[in-house]
Amino acid sequence: MAVAGTKARVGVHEGGSPEPGPGGATLDWAVAMLSLLFVGGLYLDTWAHTHGRVDQSFFTPWHAVFYAGYAAAAGVLAVAVLRGRAGGYAWRQAAPAGYGLSLVGALVFALAGAGDMIWHILFGIEAGTQALLSPTHLGLALGMGLIVSGPLRAAWRRPEPVSGWVAQGPMVLALLLTLSIFTLFTLYAHPIIAHPYAGSEAMGVASILLQTGVLMGVILIAMRSGTLPAGALTVMIALNAAGMGFLSIYGDYPLALVAAAGAAGILADVLRARLRPAVGRPLAWRLFAFAVPAILYTGYFVALMLTEGLAWSVHVWTGSIAVAGIAGWLLSYLLLPPIRPATPRRAVG
Repeated sequence: MAVAGTKARVGVHEGGSPEPGPGGATLDWAVAMLSLLFVGGLYLDTWAHTHGRVDQSFFTPWHAVFYAGYAAAAGVLAVAVLRGRAGGYAWRQAAPAGYGLSLVGALVFALAGAGDMIWHILFGIEAGTQALLSPTHLGLALGMGLIVSGPLRAAWRRPEPVSGWVAQGPMVLALLLTLSIFTLFTLYAHPIIAHPYAGSEAMGVASILLQTGVLMGVILIAMRSGTLPAGALTVMIALNAAGMGFLSIYGDYPLALVAAAGAAGILADVLRARLRPAVGRPLAWRLFAFAVPAILYTGYFVALMLTEGLAWSVHVWTGSIAVAGIAGWLLSYLLLPPIRPATPRRAVG
């Protein structure tokens, strides 16, 4: 017993493999809520830039919220490592399970931030789409993604699956925030942002296909790796759409499109409960992957028709719904490939 206790104190399993430092629900919720502030600051700063509320100064209230979120999230991660170290864990094992990459993300974000200042000195301040494709800004996005997805990896690392919003809420928030980073950095091709260009059919269809891949990639990875609490898809789809609507610069807030996305999220949760898509139910898995984007963009086009009108021909908008569903269906094969039948053995003699 004394030997086992010593191994646990220094962070080693009985088999001799390293054991990560202590984590838990408190850390998960702290990181998730501070990440919400972090990504919320990013959306607030992007809104300020797209609505002409900033000048060329780095020191703005929008940046203050953004970087305060980063400092708070990084600070909580640093404290967790120090606690693990104080508990007897080696430095390499002091990070709680699932949060090692979040610490890497905090370092990447800091380095990208320093590089961004140098980039601005050399090449000037980015504007519009340039700001979304600048290499240093993409480095910031990478660091953010690694930080905010910590609760998701922590949930995957737990030996015993847990259920319910109290236990799984941080994981759902991590999925929402990861999705929201992807959609913000591709807002130049997002249907909620680009919908006033309804006459540009090629751009519109391309944005639907891109965002279908982003959304269904996140959803299917989460479902392939474990269970989600009831209502998780509604939260992810509705809140992400609400955030993207906040960034729209064309006319009033696109409430109808956001409401349609929220309704699609509810239907996606109902569909998930009825179909029960899982590894052992491949037909239900593929039907679900087709139906969710098809439902989402059916609601999108109906909302446009009832409010702003739709310049696209019936051939294009109905076909867009179909190709969105097909894109989700094809993506389902990457996350759940077909099972090859066992090759029968030849009889000897």
